[in-house]
This record gives sequence, structure tokens and C-alpha cells, in this order.
Amino acid sequence: MKKVFATVLSVCMAAALFAGCGASTSSSTAASGTSGSTVAEGELDPNIKATLTFATWDNEAIDFYEELDLEGRFQELYPNVELEIEEFKDDAEYFNQMKIRASANELPDLMYLQTRYFSVYGDYMLDLSDTEAAANNVLAADCVYDGKVIGIPEKISSDYVYYWADLFEEAGVEVPQTWDEFVTVCETLQEYYGADDPSFMAIGMGAKDSWPMYPLMEYSPASFSGNGTYWDYMATVDEPFAEGEPIREAYTKVYDLLSRGVLGSDPLGLGYDQTLSLFLNKQAGMMIDNSMGLAKIKASGVDLSELKSFYVPYTGEDGTINHIAQGDFFMGVTTNSENPELAKAFLEFYFNDFYGDYVQKLSSDSTMTTAEKEKDPYMAYADEAQTNVNTVAYMGGSGDYTAIVNESKFDYNKVGTEMLTEGFDLEAAFDQLNADWSAAREKLGME
Repeated sequence: MKKVFATVLSVCMAAALFAGCGASTSSSTAASGTSGSTVAEGELDPNIKATLTFATWDNEAIDFYEELDLEGRFQELYPNVELEIEEFKDDAEYFNQMKIRASANELPDLMYLQTRYFSVYGDYMLDLSDTEAAANNVLAADCVYDGKVIGIPEKISSDYVYYWADLFEEAGVEVPQTWDEFVTVCETLQEYYGADDPSFMAIGMGAKDSWPMYPLMEYSPASFSGNGTYWDYMATVDEPFAEGEPIREAYTKVYDLLSRGVLGSDPLGLGYDQTLSLFLNKQAGMMIDNSMGLAKIKASGVDLSELKSFYVPYTGEDGTINHIAQGDFFMGVTTNSENPELAKAFLEFYFNDFYGDYVQKLSSDSTMTTAEKEKDPYMAYADEAQTNVNTVAYMGGSGDYTAIVNESKFDYNKVGTEMLTEGFDLEAAFDQLNADWSAAREKLGME
């Protein structure tokens, strides 16, 4: 299995683009059967000789590919096929390079997507709706582009409220089953422990970094409304922050929570890493985080015997907790592939044969019905504590939403940090957000 480093690759791709080169260099192929062999029409020759390329920014996964011998196992089916993995340092570099390569018709045979990029790369991806991998995936059918499955998610991103059970018990609070109960729990913890420790935080947020606000600011509109495609709905409305609109109602509830001081005395003074350190020292009662955050908690070396979890209780009108589950790392086959059927065969092998072992290495839950994985015990506490839970498949906004956001400069996490500033006026903020949003739609001709 050959690895190609992105820094070298990007220079080569830029040179090819400026030279106007349209021939693909991402896949070297030469179908060749063994002498005298016969392959039925429509079948893929098991002796095909080719190199399949795919790109990823998941550096941890590449180590697992080597450990689990991804290439060797695929070569048991297609002995003359080599894998060339293009490794990028992060998703920002990855998607910047993929944009350049898409313009030059130089995408790899297989690539990973996130839902927010479906509208950017959707026309460059083959439809995988008829694959066994799609049929056995728990999220694929709900995450489509133009009615097509263009990627199979290999990971599930979900957030949990991690908390210290002994702090809850001493303060006399229990796992909340509704949003109102959650607010009460936060207030009680803050008052109980904050009386003796001014630095205590009921919720450790790390808002100085802005991005840790996403569980409240990005997910609350979709969660409270139970609509995983909420951003696409929002793109059809001139004034989405008007009275009665879901995002206004969600942000009003979030602001009410934040205004009660439950993020401590200096909510904007600490970043994520500092807050995590305080949480591990039990100077924060709760943290809202995903599996990657849990991995950091488990690697800390502190005593976790009192660590438990529950879902953020975004309760809908019927009292059900709407829990966001977001697919991540959507593997798809590009239209640039010189061996599309071989690439699809690899994708089928990956999810139907290789994935069962691979997912055991991941901190994520399994996305395949055919690959069972025991839930991490710290996450499993949430299922024991809250049973009235509805999973909502979350999609990032599509093309229209992205265009409006770029034009209006709407940043949900920034709105969240502004809520924490002295003198913040929620009504004035809604008015300004409406004005910016409607102006952007008008400028883009979306009236």
C-alpha cells in the first residue's frame, strides 16, 4: 500500500492544472486477464491490473489500514490491484486540494466527503444507491444529493453530556429528561459548587475558542424541531429569525440557559483545552463533547469511575429527546475514476468485508447493520439514563444555504459567543440577522 503525501501531491496538481493537462494521473490502469481466462460480460475481471487511489485526512485511519492489511486483504480478491492512499494533514487542506483537482478532472478514484460538501462535489460522484454497502448502512439513505447516494458514511458523530455522577449526587440532581430540567440542573450545580469555588462551571464550554459552542448553536435548531435538514429549510425563508421560526425559538432557549451564568464567571476567558483540564479536575460538572473528546478524557489518566453521560435533552413538542447523529467520512467513487467498477468493488469490500474489523478500532459507533460494535460504556450510560430518545439524521446545509451564509457572514458559533458578552441584546441580534439574511437572498436572486 503506497502512501502519497499531500504537500508533494498538491505541487504536482497545481502544475498540471496551470499546464492545462486534462489527462488523469490519479489512476494507472490496464485491464488484463490471465492467458486463456474468460470473463462474463458485465463481470469484473479478478485479474485486472490497476492502481486505485483514494484520499483522506484521517491519519489515524491510515495506521489502521496498515495494521489490518487493507491492501493485502483486497488483493485476495484482486491480486494485481494496488492501493495508493493520498494523505492530507487536515480536512481544510484536503477539501482545498480536491476543489483544484475537480476543476482539472484529476480527482482520485475514491474520496471522502462531508455532507456540507455534497453540493460542491455531488456532480463528480457516482450514484451508489444500488450497492450492498448503501443498503446495509444506517445513514446512507437519509444523506443523499439530488436523490442519489453519493457516499457511504463510515463514522457517526454524536455528542454527549459527560458528567461526574458524584457531583450530581452531592448537589441532589439527577439526569434531566427535558430541556427545562436541564436548565434547572445546570443552575443547581452552579449555585451549589460556585458558592465556594468562583471558577466552577456547571457546563465546561471553552467558548474562547468559539467552535465548542457548536452543540448548542449548530445543533439546537435541528434538534428542537426534529428536522435534520433544517438549514435547507432556512435557506428558503427571508426572515428565519422572525417570531415563531424554529431557530429563533431554539436560540431563545439557549440564550436563556447561557444568561444564567452556568458557564462560570469567565465563560470567554478559557479555551477548550483549559476547560477540559478543569473538567478532569472536577471544577466543571459537565462537558458536551463527541467521541474524540471522550478519547481525550480516557487518555488523561484520571480516575473515571464517576464519569457518566446523557444526551442533551432537546425535547420536542411531544416530550421526546431529539438526538443528532451525523454521518462522517462518506466514501464515494468519483466520475474521474478510470476504473469505476473496480472502485465500486473496493467500496463494497471495504464496508462489507473489511469494516467489521476496522470499526472496532474506531471511537465511533458502527454505521453498518452488518458490523455490530459494542457501544463505548461511557456513552452507553446515556441510553440507560434516557429511553425516550429519537435519533435525527443531521445534514449540513446544501448549496443555497452555503451561498447565503457566505454572503450574510452568518456564523452560529459567533452568535453563541456574542450571547456571552455584556450588554448583548437578543432581539436586536435577531433583527440584524434577519436583515443580513434577507439582503443576501435578494442579492443572490433567491426571492
